[in-house]
Amino acid sequence: MVDNYTKLGSKKISRLLFSLSLPSMVAMFANAIYNIIDTIFVGRGIGSIGIAAVAIVLPIMAIISSFAHMIGIGTSTLISRKLGKGDVQEVNAIAGNGFLLIILVGVFFSSIGILFTDPIMQAFGATKNILPYAHDYGQIIFVGMLWFPFCVGTNNYLRAEGFAREAMFAMLLGIIINTILDYIFIFPLDMGIRGAALATILGKFATLLYLIRYFAGAKSIITIRLRYLKLQKHILKPSLSVGLSGFGMRSSSSFANIVLNHTLGALGGETAIAIFGIIYKTTLFFGMPLFGLNQGMQPIVGYNYGADNYERVKHTVRLVIKYSLLYGSLAVIFFEVFAREVFTLFTNESALLEQGPRALRIVVMMMWLMGVTTMAMGIHQAMGQAKQAFVLAIQRWVLLITPLILILPNIRGLGLDGVWIAFPTSDFVAAIVSVIILYMTFRRKNLI
Repeated sequence: MVDNYTKLGSKKISRLLFSLSLPSMVAMFANAIYNIIDTIFVGRGIGSIGIAAVAIVLPIMAIISSFAHMIGIGTSTLISRKLGKGDVQEVNAIAGNGFLLIILVGVFFSSIGILFTDPIMQAFGATKNILPYAHDYGQIIFVGMLWFPFCVGTNNYLRAEGFAREAMFAMLLGIIINTILDYIFIFPLDMGIRGAALATILGKFATLLYLIRYFAGAKSIITIRLRYLKLQKHILKPSLSVGLSGFGMRSSSSFANIVLNHTLGALGGETAIAIFGIIYKTTLFFGMPLFGLNQGMQPIVGYNYGADNYERVKHTVRLVIKYSLLYGSLAVIFFEVFAREVFTLFTNESALLEQGPRALRIVVMMMWLMGVTTMAMGIHQAMGQAKQAFVLAIQRWVLLITPLILILPNIRGLGLDGVWIAFPTSDFVAAIVSVIILYMTFRRKNLI
């Protein structure tokens, strides 16, 4: 086992990055494909009103997951740095803090969600027609929040130990079960939107069982023991300060979706909300490989930064930025060319097919630069640079997209187009800011 994580400081970086990133990419791709298939099932089996309801609930799920990411990313990057310094004894204490805090987060949000489902849905933009579907979907999803955060947060520990394949298997198991149950519950059993929600939480439950089995086995140095399940300030403070950027990245889009859904509803009604629901799922597919590359990169940067091996840090950074730009360019070309075909996968409703492809082409126009922003944030997380990571995490959705959504529709009668234009404008500005912040950090740390 020791040999497994020490390879982070010795193995050829390109091969190491490939071996750690590929499983994450496969899992992320599978998750993105599942999200698309799920939306297809909902669109074909329930209709655009079902897609709109899922679009309302998704940001809520993302906010809750972002708390788990905050804990998981913060503690796992600390674990990587401790392994780089050879401080193996502290690893279980760090993981124990993470386990307990993630469990508390799940219990809290599950309880709040079940008690206040309708007010939460209305706050996130559910109209009178969408609310009954969002209520049925959300009530079941909130039950699953008892174990969602554990699955999301602790998966990072497997990658921190160098076991990226096991992290991939954990995700794939849940996705496969989710997809199979999605079809069975929506079509043969005719359970509607409730069936889609039930399939989702059962898929994640399968992931939970896999993770518990992993931590109980001999492969991991991390073990779930009662003596480690206690909150300690000296562990949580540095962990959460770094993890705050992970929270910011995921929750910022969800909070921005509150503004976005209300704006879309006012400018284009339920059709506009449904269109963005499809675009959101599609752009998740776009972004997942980048997140996979980011997850594969972080243990390498964190371990070698902790070991003061700065040449390997710089080499890793150059590779991930080059790879992310190459992938982003190819992905943008694909979505620009096949935008209509993408929408026909989800729906045959004329209003969505008439307006949706054009909106998708506008939204993804500058997303080839998104990898720069994602990698810059992940690099700062791995190095423990909490403030810079947080700014990079929130800049796209909070600092750029949200104000532009409110401003652009009122300029020269852009209306709904102003909402779509906010996305490429934000991606361009965010990439420039990310490069500047990354350069300043490397210069301050004498890495250039």
